[in-house]
Amino acid sequence: MIPFRALFLCSLLFVVVYSDAPPDGDKTPDVEVDKINVTDTDTDKGIDVEKADEYWQKRAAEAQKAAQKAFNPDPDSVADNFNAAVGHNNSRRSLRRYRGPCLATNPIDRCWRCDPNWDKNRKKLAECPLGFGHQTIGGKRGPIYVVTDASDENLVDPKPGTLRHAVVQNGPRWIIFGRSMIIRLSQELIISSNKTIDARGFNVHIAFGAGLTLQFVHNIIIHGLHIHDIISKSGGMIRDAFDHYGFRTQSDGDGISIFGGSHIWIDHVSMYNCQDGLIDAIMGSTAITISNSHFTHHNEVMLFGASDSYKEDSIMQITLAFNHFGRGLVQRMPRCRFGFFHVVNNDYTHWLMYAIGGSQHPTIVSQGNRFIAPPNPSAKQITKREYADESEWKNWSWRSEGDLMINGAYFVPAGDQTKGKKSDFSRYDMIKFKPGAYVKRLTRFAGTLECQVGKPC
Repeated sequence: MIPFRALFLCSLLFVVVYSDAPPDGDKTPDVEVDKINVTDTDTDKGIDVEKADEYWQKRAAEAQKAAQKAFNPDPDSVADNFNAAVGHNNSRRSLRRYRGPCLATNPIDRCWRCDPNWDKNRKKLAECPLGFGHQTIGGKRGPIYVVTDASDENLVDPKPGTLRHAVVQNGPRWIIFGRSMIIRLSQELIISSNKTIDARGFNVHIAFGAGLTLQFVHNIIIHGLHIHDIISKSGGMIRDAFDHYGFRTQSDGDGISIFGGSHIWIDHVSMYNCQDGLIDAIMGSTAITISNSHFTHHNEVMLFGASDSYKEDSIMQITLAFNHFGRGLVQRMPRCRFGFFHVVNNDYTHWLMYAIGGSQHPTIVSQGNRFIAPPNPSAKQITKREYADESEWKNWSWRSEGDLMINGAYFVPAGDQTKGKKSDFSRYDMIKFKPGAYVKRLTRFAGTLECQVGKPC
C-alpha cells in the first residue's frame, strides 16, 4: 500500500503541483528489478512474453484481459455510431486560415473547444472521444499533476515535477504543464495506465530523444503534444511503474509505441520525423482512436500490427478520424494486419508510394476521406496489399464509400462490401458521414492548437 493512498482516494479534485522537494510519500520506492527481452526486426516487433520476467508476464496477462474486454464483437456498430455523430455537422465550409471567433468543425472538437473556461474544466475532454476509443477517460478520476521541469536525468528515481515522474504515479493522473518546454527524453517514456497527458495552454515538444511507450496499459489520453525528431535509444534501467523498474533493451525510435494497450485516445498531436514509425500499435492493442492530428515528413507513418504470425491482432480495432496526412509522407497511413480499421474523414494531401496498406486480411472501411494523388503516375493507387496474390486478397474486405479522389487517385476495393454497413440501427445511427468534399473543413484545425487560458481554444 502506497502512503497517501487513502488521501488520494478522497481528494480526486485536489490539484497536485510537485516541487523539487516532494513529501516522502511521493518518492519513488526502491524495489527489486527484473529484466525484459524485446525483439525487433523490419517486419516483426514484439516481446517474447514467455522469456520475460514474472512482472511483465503478469502485466501482459492483465493487458490481454483488458483488450478482450475492450474488443467490440460488432465493430460495424461503432463505425455507424461514429457516422451518426459526424452527420450532425451542417455548417458550411470556409478557408483553412481562420482568424475569426472559435470554430469547431467536427463533433469531437465541438464537445469541448469553444468553452472559454476550458482550462477550469479540463476533464471535460474525457467525454469527447468517438470511434473505437470512445470509452477512454484517461486520468479523469484522479488529481491533476503539473509538470514544471523539462529535465529527464534520473530514469530509476525520476525527479518530482518531471513528466517521467508524473506518468509512473499509482492511480489516475491528469497531467498538465506549467509552462512551454522541450522535453528531450533520455530513454523511452514508459506510461502507466489511467493517465492523461494534456498539453493545452502551452507549447510542449517531445523531441530530439526517445519517444512514448504504452506497454500493457489501458486508459490513456495523449492530447496537444508536438512529437518529432525521435531517435532510438540504447536502453538500460528504467522505471515503468511506481513500484517497479527493470532493464530495457534498445528502443525503436517510434514517436508513440502502443504495445498490448487498450482504450487509447490520441488527439490534436503534431508529429514528424521519427526514426521508426510515428505511431505503432501492435501485440493485440485495441479500442484506439487517433483523431484531429497532423502528420508530416516521415516515411513509414503508422503500423497497426507488426507480425504476420501474431493472430492475436485480430482483436485490433482502430479509428482514424479528422487527421491530416500532409507534406513529406511516403507510406503506411496506415499499414494494417488482421483487425478492423475505420478510416473516416481524413485528408490525404501527400504520399509518395501509397496511403493505406495491409496484409493478413484486415478489414478496412474508408469513408468520406479526401485523397489527392501525387504527380507520379505509378503512385496513384491509394491501396497496397502485401505478401498476397490477388486470388487471396480479393477476399479481404476493403471498402470505400464517399471518398473524394483527386488527381487520378483510386481505391481498389475487395471482399465483403457490407462491412461497416448495418440495417438494424435507428435512423440516428445511420445518418451518413460527411462526404469527402467536406474534409478540408473537418480537418482544418488538425494538429496542436494554440489554446490560451481564459479564451476559447
